[in-house]
Amino acid sequence: MKKKTKKLLIFIVSINVAAYLFLTYLIIENDRFDNYKMLVSKDKRELIKKYFFPYKFISQQQKKIVDQDNKLKNISMVDWSFVELEKKRKGTEIITDENIVKLSNNNLLKKYNLTSGFYHGIHNIFPGSGYIDFYEDNIIVVSSRGVLAFKKNIEDIKENFQQIKNNINDFVGIKQFEKKHWYSIKDIFIFNNQVFISYTEEIKDDCWNTAIIYGDFNYENINFKKLFSPIECVHSTDNTDKEFNARQSGGRIISFDNNHILLSTGDYRSRYLAQDIKSINGKIVKVNISNAKYEIISMGHRNPQGLYLDKENEFILETEHGPFGGDEINLIEINKTKGDEIQNFGWPISSAGEHYGGKIDANKTKYEKYPLYKSHAKNGFIEPLKSFVPSIGISEIVKIKENKYVLSSTKDKSLYFFKLDKNKQINNLERIEVFERIRDLKYNNNDGQLYLFMEDSASIGVINLK
Repeated sequence: MKKKTKKLLIFIVSINVAAYLFLTYLIIENDRFDNYKMLVSKDKRELIKKYFFPYKFISQQQKKIVDQDNKLKNISMVDWSFVELEKKRKGTEIITDENIVKLSNNNLLKKYNLTSGFYHGIHNIFPGSGYIDFYEDNIIVVSSRGVLAFKKNIEDIKENFQQIKNNINDFVGIKQFEKKHWYSIKDIFIFNNQVFISYTEEIKDDCWNTAIIYGDFNYENINFKKLFSPIECVHSTDNTDKEFNARQSGGRIISFDNNHILLSTGDYRSRYLAQDIKSINGKIVKVNISNAKYEIISMGHRNPQGLYLDKENEFILETEHGPFGGDEINLIEINKTKGDEIQNFGWPISSAGEHYGGKIDANKTKYEKYPLYKSHAKNGFIEPLKSFVPSIGISEIVKIKENKYVLSSTKDKSLYFFKLDKNKQINNLERIEVFERIRDLKYNNNDGQLYLFMEDSASIGVINLK
């Protein structure tokens, strides 16, 4: 009798649970019951669909994938460079909205999405990439396609970014953008009331290198002129190694002293150029801002994405992309830039990374020519402060306080905080996930805030480090 009663209770409970789940499912799947949906949390709704109605759940997931594929196809069909340049031509304001993101260390990131104007990216087709700097307490931002804008207070969402008219697209424009989306603006740097912009220049037809334009900064209309334009260029098809990648262009600009700026240049995947002293590619170059004369201060770089001049400690920190693994943080001694010997960081002879595809038969000749030895020092080169394997897509690097620095990443979508000890060695490396590709990074000493340009959403992120 007890067994029958127990079975009956189990049966009744099962029927009630099934009825509850079925009723709940009908409610959460029917738009007429929106008010009742709120009685069941989103997590519980997804749990019920996933485990108790799996066929429906799988069908919905498949529909999401199809919708996402269609969305991507629609995005790829739009000429976003043209749309962005139309926005620039009209000169209309760039609207922002705000939301807050909790980072992996529970710190908060205020995120200001540029909801119009930044449409085409360097890595992503959509939305846009950009670079940031400061001038007279205003934040200045430039898109990868040449939209230039400013705003006084990033936190005031009622105030929009105002465009600054400019002639950037006389130097790199729709003709280049339509050839490949990796041709773009590479950095912005404002110094002594002048603004410098680097870009991938088409020096001859389909032959490229990294150049700089400059102009007197104002908020109305900036007339840019060429400052630094290399004579040499790398052809997109007619080149020694029959490989080409304009993302490997470098382009970072910082100040060196009152008369000089530093420019990083990449090898455009013509690897041998990094070890050619007569070439500017794969180098850190010091450019005189008065007469455009230049000198090479370091070589053996693949694709330098970050530069920071630490005047107090008399060195330059440089970050660069490796190939398949081998992103690097390098330290360039300032006192060694004054002699005849150029500091050499080894690319493409030494690297912690591998050629794409690894040591396969197809890469045999490539390894014979560019062996990628794992020791830099044993082959006469300077060892990196750190090599990242696997690669993190390393980008900009800045100093935030005495001997403490932070670098950003694209692929890894994270920030890395670290200190340098008295022996100039890295310790206390701390990774904080930001969940988006970070293209640029700036620290504002005036307000103690770290500013990020995040290109998965075309947003400026702000983290309070005070």
